[in-house]
Amino acid sequence: MITGEHVGLRAIEEGDLETLLRWRNRPDYRTYFREVRELSMADQRRWYHEVVLTSPAVRMFAITTPDNARLLGACGLCYIDPVRRSADFSIYIGAEDLYIDDVYAPEAGRLLLNYGFQEMNLHRIWAEIYDHDTRKQALLPDLGFTLEGRLKDHHFTNGQFVDSLMYGQISPYSSTQK
Repeated sequence: MITGEHVGLRAIEEGDLETLLRWRNRPDYRTYFREVRELSMADQRRWYHEVVLTSPAVRMFAITTPDNARLLGACGLCYIDPVRRSADFSIYIGAEDLYIDDVYAPEAGRLLLNYGFQEMNLHRIWAEIYDHDTRKQALLPDLGFTLEGRLKDHHFTNGQFVDSLMYGQISPYSSTQK
């Protein structure tokens, strides 16, 4: 377990799946996710067994209280490319209807970035969010991400096209920074 002052990151466990699915299926949260359809428990179990437990391209974590007593959300590095040493950053807080807050999400994000850059030796971590996701637009720069571009009408949600905002950051430990 990776522990901070307010949160811990640990492996997702089978016992987390029902709660994560409930949060993941919230219509107000789904509008911020790539997969916008409602998922079944069979979908959730398939994701857990085929992606979380076995895919080398994904490292997902449960966000918990530091004592592991309470599940708060989920975060992870996805689309891991070992050749380019890059990964996509993903995070949300499901507890207390927070989605992205000022305590848990920033600390979990810092822990995840530290894990990606120091433990996995990633060179670049990026995030794709949508232009209506104002909470992540505030969070990502605070975590060191830079807005790198906008893809017009790139994502379809709630009956309309929205822009994708592409954020990224280079490892502060990388010797190949420009």
